[in-house]
Amino acid sequence: MDNVEEQIKAIEIGMAKTPYHKATQKWFGKMRAKIAKLRAQQADRQVKKGGGGGGGFGLKKFGDATVVLVGFPSVGKSTLLNKLTNANSPTAEYAFTTVSVIPGMMNYSPPRYMSSGEVVNDYNGAQIQILDVPGLIEGAARGAGRGREVLSVVRSADLLLIIGEAGKEKEEFRRIANELYENGVRINEIRPQVVVHKTLRGGIKINFTRPQELLCETIAEVAKEFGIVNAEIILKENSTMERLIDAFATNRVYVPALYLVNKVDKQQGKQVAYLDHLEGGTDSPPGVIRISAEKEIGLDELREAVWNQLRLVRVYLRSTESLSGHLEGGSTKIEPLIMHEGQKLKDVLATVSREMVQDKKAAKIWGPGARFPGQTVSFETQIQDGMEVTFI
Repeated sequence: MDNVEEQIKAIEIGMAKTPYHKATQKWFGKMRAKIAKLRAQQADRQVKKGGGGGGGFGLKKFGDATVVLVGFPSVGKSTLLNKLTNANSPTAEYAFTTVSVIPGMMNYSPPRYMSSGEVVNDYNGAQIQILDVPGLIEGAARGAGRGREVLSVVRSADLLLIIGEAGKEKEEFRRIANELYENGVRINEIRPQVVVHKTLRGGIKINFTRPQELLCETIAEVAKEFGIVNAEIILKENSTMERLIDAFATNRVYVPALYLVNKVDKQQGKQVAYLDHLEGGTDSPPGVIRISAEKEIGLDELREAVWNQLRLVRVYLRSTESLSGHLEGGSTKIEPLIMHEGQKLKDVLATVSREMVQDKKAAKIWGPGARFPGQTVSFETQIQDGMEVTFI
Protein backbone atom coordinates (compact mmCIF):
# COMPACT_ATOMS: atom_id res chain seq x y z
CA MET A 1 0.00 0.00 0.00
CA ASP A 2 1.51 3.36 -1.00
CA ASN A 3 1.74 6.37 1.26
CA VAL A 4 -1.42 7.99 -0.16
CA GLU A 5 -3.48 4.89 0.55
CA GLU A 6 -2.11 4.78 4.10
CA GLN A 7 -3.06 8.41 4.67
CA ILE A 8 -6.56 7.87 3.28
CA LYS A 9 -7.05 4.75 5.42
CA ALA A 10 -5.94 6.61 8.55
CA ILE A 11 -8.40 9.44 7.84
CA GLU A 12 -11.25 7.00 7.18
CA ILE A 13 -10.55 5.16 10.45
CA GLY A 14 -10.68 8.46 12.32
CA MET A 15 -13.98 9.39 10.63
CA ALA A 16 -15.48 5.99 11.44
CA LYS A 17 -14.75 6.53 15.14
CA THR A 18 -16.23 10.05 15.22
CA PRO A 19 -19.97 10.66 15.46
CA TYR A 20 -21.34 13.05 12.83
CA HIS A 21 -23.36 16.03 14.06
CA LYS A 22 -23.34 19.80 13.74
CA ALA A 23 -20.42 20.19 16.12
CA THR A 24 -18.24 17.82 14.02
CA GLN A 25 -19.58 18.77 10.58
CA LYS A 26 -16.74 21.23 9.92
CA TRP A 27 -14.10 18.60 10.81
CA PHE A 28 -15.80 15.97 8.63
CA GLY A 29 -15.86 18.41 5.72
CA LYS A 30 -12.14 19.06 6.10
CA MET A 31 -11.33 15.33 6.28
CA ARG A 32 -13.42 14.46 3.24
CA ALA A 33 -11.83 17.29 1.31
CA LYS A 34 -8.39 15.91 2.28
CA ILE A 35 -9.36 12.49 0.92
CA ALA A 36 -10.55 14.04 -2.35
CA LYS A 37 -7.25 15.91 -2.72
CA LEU A 38 -5.22 12.78 -1.98
CA ARG A 39 -7.20 10.78 -4.55
CA ALA A 40 -6.55 13.49 -7.14
CA GLN A 41 -2.82 13.47 -6.35
CA GLN A 42 -2.78 9.69 -6.65
CA ALA A 43 -4.49 9.90 -10.05
CA ASP A 44 -1.99 12.51 -11.28
CA ARG A 45 0.93 10.31 -10.25
CA GLN A 46 -0.53 7.28 -12.01
CA VAL A 47 -1.02 9.25 -15.24
CA LYS A 48 2.57 10.57 -15.15
CA LYS A 49 3.92 7.12 -14.33
CA GLY A 50 2.20 5.59 -17.35
CA GLY A 51 2.81 8.58 -19.60
CA GLY A 52 5.59 7.11 -21.71
CA GLY A 53 4.62 3.81 -23.27
CA GLY A 54 0.88 3.83 -22.73
CA GLY A 55 0.65 2.29 -26.19
CA GLY A 56 -2.56 3.09 -28.00
CA PHE A 57 -4.23 5.21 -25.33
CA GLY A 58 -3.25 8.65 -26.60
CA LEU A 59 -5.93 8.49 -29.28
CA LYS A 60 -7.04 11.59 -31.14
CA LYS A 61 -10.75 12.32 -31.25
CA PHE A 62 -12.36 12.33 -34.68
CA GLY A 63 -15.85 12.92 -35.99
CA ASP A 64 -18.77 14.78 -34.46
CA ALA A 65 -18.66 13.03 -31.06
CA THR A 66 -16.80 10.30 -29.18
CA VAL A 67 -18.48 7.38 -27.41
CA VAL A 68 -16.55 4.98 -25.14
CA LEU A 69 -17.64 1.41 -24.36
CA VAL A 70 -17.18 0.63 -20.67
CA GLY A 71 -17.55 -2.80 -19.11
CA PHE A 72 -15.76 -5.69 -17.48
CA PRO A 73 -13.75 -8.16 -19.58
CA SER A 74 -15.69 -10.45 -21.96
CA VAL A 75 -18.95 -8.52 -21.66
CA GLY A 76 -19.16 -8.15 -25.45
CA LYS A 77 -17.73 -4.69 -26.10
CA SER A 78 -15.66 -5.76 -29.11
CA THR A 79 -18.58 -7.55 -30.72
CA LEU A 80 -20.76 -4.47 -30.22
CA LEU A 81 -18.10 -2.21 -31.73
CA ASN A 82 -17.86 -4.41 -34.80
CA LYS A 83 -21.64 -4.43 -35.28
CA LEU A 84 -22.03 -0.66 -34.91
CA THR A 85 -19.00 0.51 -36.88
CA ASN A 86 -16.42 -0.31 -39.52
CA ALA A 87 -13.95 -1.53 -36.90
CA ASN A 88 -12.48 -4.99 -36.76
CA SER A 89 -11.84 -5.54 -33.07
CA PRO A 90 -10.68 -9.06 -32.12
CA THR A 91 -13.27 -11.00 -30.13
CA ALA A 92 -12.95 -14.08 -27.94
CA GLU A 93 -14.60 -15.63 -24.89
CA TYR A 94 -11.80 -14.82 -22.46
CA ALA A 95 -10.67 -11.77 -20.55
CA PHE A 96 -8.41 -9.00 -21.89
CA THR A 97 -8.84 -9.74 -25.59
CA THR A 98 -8.75 -5.98 -26.09
CA VAL A 99 -5.29 -4.77 -25.07
CA SER A 100 -5.38 -1.26 -26.55
CA VAL A 101 -7.95 1.30 -27.66
CA ILE A 102 -9.65 0.24 -30.90
CA PRO A 103 -11.63 2.94 -32.71
CA GLY A 104 -14.52 2.58 -35.09
CA MET A 105 -16.74 5.13 -36.86
CA MET A 106 -20.53 4.91 -36.84
CA ASN A 107 -22.35 6.88 -39.51
CA TYR A 108 -25.86 7.53 -38.26
CA SER A 109 -28.73 9.94 -38.71
CA PRO A 110 -32.32 9.16 -37.68
CA PRO A 111 -35.17 9.57 -40.20
CA ARG A 112 -36.24 13.17 -40.76
CA TYR A 113 -39.98 13.90 -40.87
CA MET A 114 -41.02 16.73 -43.20
CA SER A 115 -44.05 18.95 -42.56
CA SER A 116 -45.72 17.24 -45.52
CA GLY A 117 -45.45 13.92 -43.69
CA GLU A 118 -42.69 12.68 -45.98
CA VAL A 119 -39.93 10.66 -44.31
CA VAL A 120 -36.39 11.48 -45.46
CA ASN A 121 -33.38 9.30 -44.71
CA ASP A 122 -29.99 10.99 -44.74
CA TYR A 123 -27.35 8.81 -46.32
CA ASN A 124 -24.60 10.87 -44.71
CA GLY A 125 -25.26 11.52 -41.05
CA ALA A 126 -23.18 12.14 -37.96
CA GLN A 127 -19.73 10.60 -37.80
CA ILE A 128 -19.68 9.16 -34.28
CA GLN A 129 -16.37 7.75 -33.09
CA ILE A 130 -16.79 4.69 -30.85
CA LEU A 131 -13.84 3.45 -28.77
CA ASP A 132 -13.41 -0.07 -27.44
CA VAL A 133 -11.06 -0.08 -24.44
CA PRO A 134 -9.78 -2.96 -22.29
CA GLY A 135 -12.28 -4.21 -19.73
CA LEU A 136 -12.26 -2.61 -16.30
CA ILE A 137 -10.99 -4.59 -13.34
CA GLU A 138 -11.28 -4.05 -9.59
CA GLY A 139 -9.01 -1.24 -8.45
CA ALA A 140 -8.87 0.42 -11.88
CA ALA A 141 -9.35 3.85 -10.32
CA ARG A 142 -6.22 3.25 -8.23
CA GLY A 143 -4.12 2.15 -11.19
CA ALA A 144 -4.59 -1.64 -11.11
CA GLY A 145 -3.69 -3.24 -14.44
CA ARG A 146 -4.15 -0.63 -17.14
CA GLY A 147 -7.08 0.87 -15.27
CA ARG A 148 -5.76 4.40 -15.07
CA GLU A 149 -5.10 4.50 -18.81
CA VAL A 150 -8.57 3.14 -19.55
CA LEU A 151 -10.18 5.69 -17.26
CA SER A 152 -8.24 8.52 -18.91
CA VAL A 153 -9.99 7.63 -22.18
CA VAL A 154 -13.33 7.44 -20.37
CA ARG A 155 -12.84 10.95 -18.97
CA SER A 156 -12.55 12.43 -22.47
CA ALA A 157 -15.76 10.85 -23.80
CA ASP A 158 -18.87 12.71 -24.92
CA LEU A 159 -20.98 9.67 -23.99
CA LEU A 160 -20.41 6.37 -22.19
CA LEU A 161 -22.07 3.08 -23.04
CA ILE A 162 -21.87 1.14 -19.78
CA ILE A 163 -22.34 -2.54 -20.56
CA GLY A 164 -23.33 -5.35 -18.23
CA GLU A 165 -23.98 -8.99 -19.00
CA ALA A 166 -27.58 -10.18 -18.73
CA GLY A 167 -28.12 -11.83 -15.37
CA LYS A 168 -25.03 -10.12 -13.88
CA GLU A 169 -25.75 -6.51 -14.77
CA LYS A 170 -26.91 -5.38 -11.32
CA GLU A 171 -23.56 -6.12 -9.70
CA GLU A 172 -21.52 -5.08 -12.75
CA PHE A 173 -23.26 -1.70 -13.04
CA ARG A 174 -22.64 -1.07 -9.33
CA ARG A 175 -18.94 -1.94 -9.54
CA ILE A 176 -18.39 0.13 -12.68
CA ALA A 177 -20.17 3.11 -11.11
CA ASN A 178 -17.89 2.85 -8.07
CA GLU A 179 -14.72 2.75 -10.19
CA LEU A 180 -15.83 5.74 -12.23
CA TYR A 181 -16.87 7.68 -9.14
CA GLU A 182 -13.48 7.10 -7.48
CA ASN A 183 -11.84 8.46 -10.63
CA GLY A 184 -13.87 11.67 -10.48
CA VAL A 185 -16.31 10.71 -13.25
CA ARG A 186 -19.87 11.77 -12.50
CA ILE A 187 -22.42 9.90 -14.60
CA ASN A 188 -25.66 11.60 -15.67
CA GLU A 189 -25.23 14.36 -13.10
CA ILE A 190 -25.40 18.10 -13.56
CA ARG A 191 -22.51 20.17 -12.30
CA PRO A 192 -22.91 21.52 -8.75
CA GLN A 193 -24.65 24.87 -8.79
CA VAL A 194 -21.85 26.54 -6.86
CA VAL A 195 -20.20 29.71 -8.15
CA VAL A 196 -16.79 30.84 -6.90
CA HIS A 197 -15.65 34.42 -7.51
CA LYS A 198 -12.06 34.68 -6.30
CA THR A 199 -10.98 37.99 -4.79
CA LEU A 200 -7.65 39.52 -3.79
CA ARG A 201 -8.56 39.99 -0.13
CA GLY A 202 -11.41 39.85 2.35
CA GLY A 203 -11.45 36.15 3.17
CA ILE A 204 -14.35 33.89 2.25
CA LYS A 205 -17.87 35.28 1.98
CA ILE A 206 -20.74 32.84 1.52
CA ASN A 207 -24.12 33.60 -0.02
CA PHE A 208 -26.86 31.21 -1.05
CA THR A 209 -30.12 31.37 -2.95
CA ARG A 210 -31.57 28.29 -1.24
CA PRO A 211 -31.53 27.19 2.43
CA GLN A 212 -28.46 25.10 3.29
CA GLU A 213 -28.03 22.11 5.58
CA LEU A 214 -24.28 22.67 5.62
CA LEU A 215 -22.99 25.30 8.01
CA CYS A 216 -21.22 28.34 6.56
CA GLU A 217 -18.11 27.53 8.58
CA THR A 218 -18.11 24.01 7.06
CA ILE A 219 -18.35 25.41 3.54
CA ALA A 220 -15.50 27.83 4.25
CA GLU A 221 -13.32 25.08 5.73
CA VAL A 222 -13.80 22.83 2.70
CA ALA A 223 -12.99 25.74 0.37
CA LYS A 224 -9.77 26.49 2.29
CA GLU A 225 -8.70 22.87 2.01
CA PHE A 226 -8.80 23.35 -1.77
CA GLY A 227 -6.68 26.49 -1.58
CA ILE A 228 -9.53 29.01 -1.77
CA VAL A 229 -8.81 31.70 0.86
CA ASN A 230 -10.32 34.86 -0.65
CA ALA A 231 -13.57 34.48 -2.56
CA GLU A 232 -17.30 35.03 -2.72
CA ILE A 233 -19.01 31.63 -2.86
CA ILE A 234 -22.61 31.47 -4.04
CA LEU A 235 -24.58 28.24 -3.57
CA LYS A 236 -27.61 27.94 -5.86
CA GLU A 237 -28.62 24.49 -4.59
CA ASN A 238 -29.02 22.84 -1.20
CA SER A 239 -25.59 21.28 -1.49
CA THR A 240 -24.53 18.01 0.12
CA MET A 241 -20.97 17.52 1.30
CA GLU A 242 -20.20 15.39 -1.78
CA ARG A 243 -21.57 18.02 -4.16
CA LEU A 244 -19.68 20.78 -2.38
CA ILE A 245 -16.38 18.90 -2.67
CA ASP A 246 -17.12 18.17 -6.34
CA ALA A 247 -17.63 21.91 -6.92
CA PHE A 248 -14.14 22.71 -5.62
CA ALA A 249 -12.25 19.68 -6.97
CA THR A 250 -10.46 20.23 -10.28
CA ASN A 251 -10.53 16.64 -11.58
CA ARG A 252 -14.29 16.11 -11.86
CA VAL A 253 -15.85 15.41 -15.25
CA TYR A 254 -19.57 15.10 -15.98
CA VAL A 255 -20.43 12.57 -18.68
CA PRO A 256 -23.83 11.31 -19.89
CA ALA A 257 -24.21 7.54 -20.11
CA LEU A 258 -26.52 4.83 -21.38
CA TYR A 259 -26.76 1.48 -19.60
CA LEU A 260 -26.78 -1.60 -21.84
CA VAL A 261 -27.64 -5.16 -20.85
CA ASN A 262 -25.91 -7.40 -23.39
CA LYS A 263 -26.35 -11.08 -24.28
CA VAL A 264 -30.10 -11.03 -23.58
CA ASP A 265 -30.54 -13.80 -26.17
CA LYS A 266 -28.85 -16.19 -23.72
CA GLN A 267 -31.32 -15.44 -20.93
CA GLN A 268 -34.12 -17.45 -22.54
CA GLY A 269 -36.85 -15.10 -21.40
CA LYS A 270 -35.60 -14.68 -17.83
CA GLN A 271 -36.49 -11.41 -16.14
CA VAL A 272 -33.50 -9.07 -16.28
CA ALA A 273 -32.68 -7.53 -12.90
CA TYR A 274 -32.08 -3.81 -12.76
CA LEU A 275 -30.44 -1.65 -10.17
CA ASP A 276 -32.99 -0.05 -7.89
CA HIS A 277 -31.64 3.43 -8.59
CA LEU A 278 -32.05 2.89 -12.33
CA GLU A 279 -35.81 2.81 -11.94
CA GLY A 280 -36.26 6.44 -10.97
CA GLY A 281 -35.04 9.44 -9.04
CA THR A 282 -32.97 12.46 -9.98
CA ASP A 283 -29.80 10.43 -10.43
CA SER A 284 -31.31 7.69 -12.57
CA PRO A 285 -29.78 7.17 -16.04
CA PRO A 286 -31.86 7.93 -19.12
CA GLY A 287 -32.73 4.26 -19.42
CA VAL A 288 -31.54 0.70 -19.69
CA ILE A 289 -31.40 -0.82 -23.17
CA ARG A 290 -31.44 -4.58 -23.64
CA ILE A 291 -29.39 -5.82 -26.56
CA SER A 292 -27.63 -8.79 -28.05
CA ALA A 293 -24.62 -7.52 -29.99
CA GLU A 294 -24.01 -10.97 -31.45
CA LYS A 295 -27.61 -11.44 -32.65
CA GLU A 296 -28.05 -7.72 -33.47
CA ILE A 297 -31.05 -7.39 -31.15
CA GLY A 298 -31.90 -3.84 -30.04
CA LEU A 299 -29.13 -2.16 -32.05
CA ASP A 300 -31.48 0.19 -33.93
CA GLU A 301 -32.90 1.39 -30.62
CA LEU A 302 -29.35 1.81 -29.33
CA ARG A 303 -28.24 3.91 -32.32
CA GLU A 304 -31.20 6.25 -31.88
CA ALA A 305 -30.57 6.52 -28.14
CA VAL A 306 -26.91 7.42 -28.78
CA TRP A 307 -28.01 10.18 -31.18
CA ASN A 308 -30.50 11.56 -28.64
CA GLN A 309 -28.07 11.47 -25.72
CA LEU A 310 -25.38 13.26 -27.71
CA ARG A 311 -27.96 15.99 -28.45
CA LEU A 312 -26.87 16.27 -32.08
CA VAL A 313 -28.72 18.49 -34.53
CA ARG A 314 -28.77 18.48 -38.35
CA VAL A 315 -28.78 21.79 -40.20
CA TYR A 316 -29.23 21.89 -44.00
CA LEU A 317 -27.79 24.78 -45.99
CA ARG A 318 -29.64 26.37 -48.89
CA SER A 319 -28.18 28.97 -51.22
CA THR A 320 -28.14 30.21 -54.79
CA GLU A 321 -24.38 30.49 -54.67
CA SER A 322 -21.50 28.44 -53.36
CA LEU A 323 -20.29 29.06 -49.82
CA SER A 324 -16.57 28.27 -49.81
CA GLY A 325 -17.23 25.00 -51.62
CA HIS A 326 -19.59 23.73 -48.96
CA LEU A 327 -22.74 24.17 -51.05
CA GLU A 328 -23.94 23.45 -54.51
CA GLY A 329 -26.24 26.28 -55.54
CA GLY A 330 -29.94 25.97 -56.03
CA SER A 331 -30.86 23.17 -53.63
CA THR A 332 -30.65 21.96 -50.09
CA LYS A 333 -27.32 20.50 -49.11
CA ILE A 334 -27.63 16.69 -49.16
CA GLU A 335 -25.07 16.14 -46.42
CA PRO A 336 -26.17 18.00 -43.28
CA LEU A 337 -23.96 19.98 -40.97
CA ILE A 338 -23.89 18.23 -37.61
CA MET A 339 -24.21 20.73 -34.77
CA HIS A 340 -25.17 20.49 -31.10
CA GLU A 341 -28.42 21.32 -29.36
CA GLY A 342 -28.35 24.83 -27.91
CA GLN A 343 -26.10 26.27 -30.62
CA LYS A 344 -27.20 29.25 -32.71
CA LEU A 345 -27.17 30.23 -36.35
CA LYS A 346 -24.02 32.27 -35.77
CA ASP A 347 -22.29 29.00 -34.83
CA VAL A 348 -23.48 27.44 -38.10
CA LEU A 349 -22.09 30.35 -40.10
CA ALA A 350 -18.76 30.16 -38.27
CA THR A 351 -18.61 26.44 -39.06
CA VAL A 352 -19.26 27.01 -42.76
CA SER A 353 -16.83 29.90 -43.21
CA ARG A 354 -15.32 32.17 -40.58
CA GLU A 355 -14.32 34.62 -43.34
CA MET A 356 -17.99 35.21 -44.24
CA VAL A 357 -19.15 36.11 -40.73
CA GLN A 358 -18.55 39.84 -41.31
CA ASP A 359 -20.29 39.85 -44.71
CA LYS A 360 -23.60 38.28 -43.71
CA LYS A 361 -26.26 40.25 -41.83
CA ALA A 362 -29.14 37.80 -41.30
CA ALA A 363 -30.47 34.38 -42.22
CA LYS A 364 -33.56 32.85 -43.81
CA ILE A 365 -34.87 29.58 -42.41
CA TRP A 366 -37.28 26.84 -43.50
CA GLY A 367 -38.72 23.87 -41.63
CA PRO A 368 -38.43 23.42 -37.84
CA GLY A 369 -38.21 26.77 -36.05
CA ALA A 370 -39.63 28.81 -38.96
CA ARG A 371 -43.01 30.51 -38.58
CA PHE A 372 -43.28 30.50 -42.37
CA PRO A 373 -41.00 29.32 -45.21
CA GLY A 374 -38.05 31.64 -45.74
CA GLN A 375 -38.51 33.61 -42.50
CA THR A 376 -35.75 36.18 -41.92
CA VAL A 377 -34.16 35.78 -38.49
CA SER A 378 -31.08 36.94 -36.60
CA PHE A 379 -27.92 34.95 -36.02
CA GLU A 380 -28.97 34.58 -32.36
CA THR A 381 -31.75 32.17 -33.36
CA GLN A 382 -31.28 28.72 -31.85
CA ILE A 383 -31.01 25.89 -34.34
CA GLN A 384 -33.40 22.95 -34.47
CA ASP A 385 -32.98 19.49 -35.96
CA GLY A 386 -33.93 19.54 -39.64
CA MET A 387 -33.76 23.32 -39.98
CA GLU A 388 -32.79 24.64 -43.43
CA VAL A 389 -30.95 27.95 -43.65
CA THR A 390 -29.36 30.38 -46.06
CA PHE A 391 -27.30 33.40 -44.99
CA ILE A 392 -27.93 36.83 -46.54
